Amino acid sequence: MRFGLFGTGPWAHLAHAPGLAAHSGVEFVGVWGRDPDKAAALAGEYGVRAYPTIDGLIASVDAIAVALPPDVQAPIALAAARAGKHLLLDKPVAFTVAAADEIAAAVAERHLSSAVFFTRRFVPQLQEFLEQARKTGGWVEARVDHVGSIYEEGNPFGASPWRRERGGLWDVGPHALALVLPVLGPVTEVTAMVGPRDMTHLLLRHASDAISRLTLSVDVPPAAARQEAVFAGKSGVLAVPALQWEPVMAFGRMLDELLAAANGGPQSQLDVRFGAGVTAILAAAEEAATTGRTIRLAA
Repeated sequence: MRFGLFGTGPWAHLAHAPGLAAHSGVEFVGVWGRDPDKAAALAGEYGVRAYPTIDGLIASVDAIAVALPPDVQAPIALAAARAGKHLLLDKPVAFTVAAADEIAAAVAERHLSSAVFFTRRFVPQLQEFLEQARKTGGWVEARVDHVGSIYEEGNPFGASPWRRERGGLWDVGPHALALVLPVLGPVTEVTAMVGPRDMTHLLLRHASDAISRLTLSVDVPPAAARQEAVFAGKSGVLAVPALQWEPVMAFGRMLDELLAAANGGPQSQLDVRFGAGVTAILAAAEEAATTGRTIRLAA
């Protein structure tokens, strides 16, 4: 499958470009970036072409991979889907429900394949853990703490304007939701509150009537940083295992799922429809935090 890469930032260098270049089922065709010099430099590292226009790269490939801010990613993804191209997107898919839903609809209408890079979810051991937890059932609550800082020296994501503006809700919130949704099911009610230093607290009611609590931040003191997730119910308390993962390997497994789906296999559980659902919850949480109201969603 011929792939074009959109984006030249840290994540494009760490995961997307090396992942595309390493996969035996992929022909890495070219790169487009908002900075032509950076696009030329990244393309040169992999011996591919730097494209001057978005439409030119879309027209040259079968599929696109995107490593760009959500508001830049969304219109490119929609244009590619309307042109009949498969999609590998970053999370969140978009900042608005309308934009995310429009991409998902374009993919469905054209029977395309898609996947969203929820990183750890492409680690096989975590996939197996969550599937077993889903089968076990009987969970009444979940707690996820995804709290850290991207502003420590040496962190390449600290300079990201959209992360500074949108904070942990939109940056690490998708990862937290990708843990609880497959086990507890769709979300029907959202309550949220934001404290100092981007500390965002979400209380979610799921269609199963279980409640999940998410604590999210990308700007806490180092001593407060933590990543923990547990489910609790009739089977006791079950902690999500802390697993080592590597970006290029996780990206490669996402490519495996997309290629299999495009060849007639099942669609990825983490497709753009799932990504649009995550955007809807994040948007509801933002509204809830701003208004102080509980926001209800269609299950």
